[in-house]
Amino acid sequence: MSHDDFDQEPVRGLPELPPEGEVILWQGRPDWWALSKEAMNLYWVAGYFLILTLWRFISLSDQVPLPNAISGSLPLLIMGAIVCLILTVVAYVQARATVYTITNRRVAMRIGAALTVTLNLPYTQIANADLDLRRRGTGSIAIDLLEESPVSFLMCWPHVRPWVMRRVQPTLRCIPDAARVAQILGEAAEKRVSAPVISRKPASGLASQSGNAVAAE
Repeated sequence: MSHDDFDQEPVRGLPELPPEGEVILWQGRPDWWALSKEAMNLYWVAGYFLILTLWRFISLSDQVPLPNAISGSLPLLIMGAIVCLILTVVAYVQARATVYTITNRRVAMRIGAALTVTLNLPYTQIANADLDLRRRGTGSIAIDLLEESPVSFLMCWPHVRPWVMRRVQPTLRCIPDAARVAQILGEAAEKRVSAPVISRKPASGLASQSGNAVAAE
């Protein structure tokens, strides 16, 4: 029997029902293969083990027969394949556990495979958003907050801007059709920030002011 750890969510990707007037504009998750390449550095790790295997083979080929040199180099190649497989599985699990949500009021990020957290980033607290677009249309949108983020780099990794640890920037990592998503986010943030805020004074305060005016006359 299948089991979904998030089947108790009132709305997919959100810990509670959105308040009245909030509308979900987009939801998505990272592309697991793009995440394995960019966040897990899969190609760099594979290249590293290939170089080690080649170096081992060249070193042994001058000392032992060719078959022995090949058999002596194979363990490094097998080890590299295992490490790359582990990184790919981690990227897949991270992608499946993640839900990014853009509404007309905020950006919400449900992240974490083992320890799940949900980040709520209202547009009024966002200073800027940077798009890093890749060739196949996938990309990452890094969110720069007006105030220093209270979340840690390690807790939110890989859903943060790489190598920016002093001022952590939550990031929608490796999402498909990133240009369109960035446009949705930009338009929603602009409408939200430019919307006028109307506040009403308490009726008691107005009555008190009116009474003072009559007394002064």
